[in-house]
Amino acid sequence: MALIYRTAGESHGPALFAIMEGLPAGLELVPDDIDNDLARRQLGYGRGGRMKIERDRVHVKSGLRHGRTIGSPLMLEIPNLDFPNWSEDRMAVWEPASDVDPITLPRPGHADLAGMQKYDGQDLRPILERASARETAARVAAGGVAKALLRRYGIEIRSHVVRVGAEHVPYGQTLLLEDFDGVDESPVRCLDAEASVRMREAIKTAGQSHDTLGGVFEVVAFGVMPGLGSHVSGDARMDGRIGQAFLGIQAIKAVEIGAGFELGQIPGSQAHDEIFWDAEQGYHRHTNRSGGIEGGMTHGAPVVVRAAMKPISTLSRPLASVDVATKEARAAFKERSDICAVPAAAVIGEAMLALVLAQALLEKFGGDAVSQLDESVARYLATIRG
Repeated sequence: MALIYRTAGESHGPALFAIMEGLPAGLELVPDDIDNDLARRQLGYGRGGRMKIERDRVHVKSGLRHGRTIGSPLMLEIPNLDFPNWSEDRMAVWEPASDVDPITLPRPGHADLAGMQKYDGQDLRPILERASARETAARVAAGGVAKALLRRYGIEIRSHVVRVGAEHVPYGQTLLLEDFDGVDESPVRCLDAEASVRMREAIKTAGQSHDTLGGVFEVVAFGVMPGLGSHVSGDARMDGRIGQAFLGIQAIKAVEIGAGFELGQIPGSQAHDEIFWDAEQGYHRHTNRSGGIEGGMTHGAPVVVRAAMKPISTLSRPLASVDVATKEARAAFKERSDICAVPAAAVIGEAMLALVLAQALLEKFGGDAVSQLDESVARYLATIRG
């Protein structure tokens, strides 16, 4: 069975939910597998007031017994602690006791206007509630489960921020797993201490100017075995699947794998990762411009993905808009928001890469129980190393 997942819930609704189907029975989980990443998603300099309200923790509703998956759908719930403040009127589940004024001022850069037109609505609240990046908490929860599965087979996923606004660090150099130790101690999750200070100052300046900032983050998966994904069809290619997963994160507008856009600027003699072999390492490369993927398949080097996040579309000094009820020129709707969420987006990127790799791993090796999966993986690794 393929691993599938879905999320449900609104930003200010009762809770967010993730349901995962296709997990093998017997996978050991502890609360920290999920809660640690939920907490990391809430960190980062430039986050808004919502993070002071929510303390995201997962509640498992089905699919787990005595800390192990049982083969049935795994249902994860993350309560919204702010819901009681909205439950009687703006986000009442049933008809409220009194009228609630509609929101009619769409924000440039948000889903508001297109969503209202698509669903023939006169109130932007239903659109912005689901389009909100708050939904990604559910994806991070599902990603925590996927990480636990991947970790069983030696695959570890890390991330860091390489750009906030105009401030950036060089990227493309080879990083080791241990290089990421302490990355969460940086308020912007940057590995370079000096750049971290500059990025934080840029966020502070943007906030003082009633503005917002985007940036670029990098996600790296270590220990990925060759052969995940396939060359036989476009929707099976790993780079295509990764691209869709990352571009499905709110506010992500560009993705590159490995050297990415640089590969369109250099000759083939410099672009490709030459292949070597020795008895100790087997097949290996001295470079990784491909980002661990060739022909839609992983080839054994770390999978390296970078994504660009646009600035947050809710500004404390709103941009020009049009009132959809009156067609009058007005300032856009303003609700509490972040100044910069790139550090949090990097954690979300980890979850999405984990989900894609976990899906590909289960597709290749199958098994209704982790014991069966263990045997398949071990047999395959012995074969390709033999």
